[in-house]
Amino acid sequence: MQFAHFSHVWGKAGMTPGERYAQLWRELQLCDELGFDYGFSVEHHFSRDESWMSSCNLYAVAAGARTRRIRLGGMGHVVPLHHPMRLVEEIALADQMLGGRVEVGLVPGVSPRFFAPFNADFDSKREVTLEFVSFLRAAYATEAPFSFEGRFHHAKDAALSVLPVQRPHPPLWIETRDPSTLEFCAREGISTGYFITYPREDARPRYADYLAKWKSAGWKTGPRIGYSTVVYVDETDARALDKALKDASQAYRGFFGNPQTPAELQSAQDEGARRHEEKGDFKGGEIMRHLLDPDYLLANELIILGSPDTVAAKLKRLASDGHFNVFMGEFNFGNLAEPDLMRSIRLFGEHVIPALRDFEPFD
Repeated sequence: MQFAHFSHVWGKAGMTPGERYAQLWRELQLCDELGFDYGFSVEHHFSRDESWMSSCNLYAVAAGARTRRIRLGGMGHVVPLHHPMRLVEEIALADQMLGGRVEVGLVPGVSPRFFAPFNADFDSKREVTLEFVSFLRAAYATEAPFSFEGRFHHAKDAALSVLPVQRPHPPLWIETRDPSTLEFCAREGISTGYFITYPREDARPRYADYLAKWKSAGWKTGPRIGYSTVVYVDETDARALDKALKDASQAYRGFFGNPQTPAELQSAQDEGARRHEEKGDFKGGEIMRHLLDPDYLLANELIILGSPDTVAAKLKRLASDGHFNVFMGEFNFGNLAEPDLMRSIRLFGEHVIPALRDFEPFD
């Protein structure tokens, strides 16, 4: 298995954004020392009450200046919000500045409210994102000028000043649970992943099919399938629950906007659930309705809290059940105090990672 520090870079009460970013770099420096494989951030916009990270490339470059070996990137760039030429230029620059440590996650975006201020079209977001893969590969194929004529992306005789260190391009990810997008990823050699709101029992057959299609495509190395949720490690299970359960159960409250009353919050959760249910994902709808319920989250092992042995055992079981081989842990959530946060990261790095490093969930 592999392991990532994943961060929404949630805003913190009593912290300025600058102070929050400084804390983030301390987290990633410790992860780098402890042998974490990756550091990933989101790209969110216009969410003052939730995420304070709107630029994956700024995240990667700033983190890369403070670390030595951990691989860094966005999970991911909201492709339809970017001019494609600007995005390929910035990814290449970031990879050069990090000496070839960039990972590139691409996402179409899930929130319509991100799109209107950019004058971007929400309805075509998936097609724009998938076509960008071909645009990126064309842009990085050679130092000579390249041209591209697609439905959404266009270039004529453009030559980038800087190409990425990694050739032909940095590793690509598209986190998705959509069958047709997973088929595209398998065919194109793109890693994938999913999030707490997609039930692991539903994920297993879908990602097993992705793996089969990946093998049929003839790729020489296996793909990476990520899974992300909050995690907290302490010396004992009891201490972990005491320190982190309350905050962990409220970690994703920002997904529902900034409701001022219980009724507004319930309405937002119901709306989120309906979006899942309209696609036939009834278990996902159930998770959305209970995403802030600590008893539900614990009973369904949707948050991972405990001693190092407990967390390692849970992750081993969940990775097999959910068919993922990269755990993307969100360590910093709620009002967790920094000493507790850093102890959790250290215990995870010193005990959980070594216990699972040689475990392959797909065997």
